[in-house]
Amino acid sequence: VQLQASGGGLVQAGGFLRLSCAASGRPFSVFTMGWFRQVSGKEREFVAAISRSGISTHYVDSVKGRFTISRDNAENTVYLQMNSLKPEDTAVYYCAASPRDWYTLNIIRSLNYVYWGQGTLVTVSS
Repeated sequence: VQLQASGGGLVQAGGFLRLSCAASGRPFSVFTMGWFRQVSGKEREFVAAISRSGISTHYVDSVKGRFTISRDNAENTVYLQMNSLKPEDTAVYYCAASPRDWYTLNIIRSLNYVYWGQGTLVTVSS
């Protein structure tokens, strides 16, 4: 499956962005989807994940209440709505897909995701 992330950009602290990740190549609904982010020189960090149906979601503590992950299986797209952005949210954001079910997948571990998008840069200025 191919993943294409978009929606990054430069925003002031307190602002918002919506990232999109469009999938192609295989039925989208079979994948558990995740968003990760990475700052240069640091390890890739889990941000959020969503189950195949969209019913279950999970977030890293630092974004809870500010970010929302969602998906549209008819449009083969997963979204990350990011509100109240902070300078520490600055990173390259990656979407990822795993064919494993939500209940058998360690969703916060990047090595468990098979397919990755190319990344989109989010810069939050103070």
